Amino acid sequence: MKRFDLRDEIHRLDPEADCVRIMQILNSQEFPWDMGRALGIALYRTYAVPSIGELLGRTNEFTGSTQKRYDDTALILSDMMRYGFEPGRGRDALRRMNQMHRSYDISNDDYRYVLSTFVVMPVRWINDYGYGWRGLSDHEVSAITHYYRRLGRYMGIKDIPETYEQFRDLMDSYEREHFAYTEGGRAVSDATLDLMVTFYPRRVSGLARKFSMAILDESLIEAFRYDPPGRAWRRGADIALRLRARVVRRMRPREEPLWAEGNPNIRSYPQGYDVNRIGTFPAGCPVAHDVDPVGHEELYGDGGGRGVAAEDRRALEAARVPAAPQTAEASAAPEGGESAAGTGAGGRA
Repeated sequence: MKRFDLRDEIHRLDPEADCVRIMQILNSQEFPWDMGRALGIALYRTYAVPSIGELLGRTNEFTGSTQKRYDDTALILSDMMRYGFEPGRGRDALRRMNQMHRSYDISNDDYRYVLSTFVVMPVRWINDYGYGWRGLSDHEVSAITHYYRRLGRYMGIKDIPETYEQFRDLMDSYEREHFAYTEGGRAVSDATLDLMVTFYPRRVSGLARKFSMAILDESLIEAFRYDPPGRAWRRGADIALRLRARVVRRMRPREEPLWAEGNPNIRSYPQGYDVNRIGTFPAGCPVAHDVDPVGHEELYGDGGGRGVAAEDRRALEAARVPAAPQTAEASAAPEGGESAAGTGAGGRA
């Protein structure tokens, strides 16, 4: 495989109809490390919105069980992207996420803002900051936008922006209006930064903390009331990330998938995991129910999301049943129809 073969494959696909496949390639083959960093910063930004930071602080999940919440978030998002939204692990992950979110009183405006960070931050990290080994094309930015628009619909979010530019303007204006210090947001931020430090050898943990602070923009530093990093640290971090991009550009393309479950920083499930049983169960019930509280009709039809897990399992079982032998007339007919196969893609750092 040549260095730009995957880019060329992406540009042969439709950015809307094939957005899941394009996201698989971008996140697990072309830019796995960059996408991971960008989405991590996207989630981190949300802590500076008081309604979000205070909610997360009250639950104690992101402060008392930081590693597990980090792992659960990464695995659920990864499974949706890896397997898509058809019956199976991808839809199970979507249902689990909707169950958790709908257990809290979260405004549609906050949902829209969080979704916007997922669209915008990968583009900013790779293109605007220049940390990607190559830039994202307009075609790829369109696919990112369409993927998260689709996810937003399945989450029941209303008034979703239609273009990347609208997502960008929403994110920037929401942060200007809402970023503010709260005790809960600061506590979640501290716990997250403490966890990030553990991903590096202990002898460099102090440097890792300073590096992490150096890549945060001024609005986050001010919102969390951190001491601003020195100019030398900011310049050094920027140079290091740009140099890394140059090195990666000269590396061979990754041909094997790299998904969250293969990330050594995911530590909570060494024996594997069932996406239906991870995450939080804030209503107090220890068992996940086969119900998607959103139940978007695009996925489930008019029946909504009740009992959907059982229906999905029956659909999968039916798909595994061998077809009956064809008659002579049928076997003589031209081949036709559609087939679907799960695709996975993985990425080099």
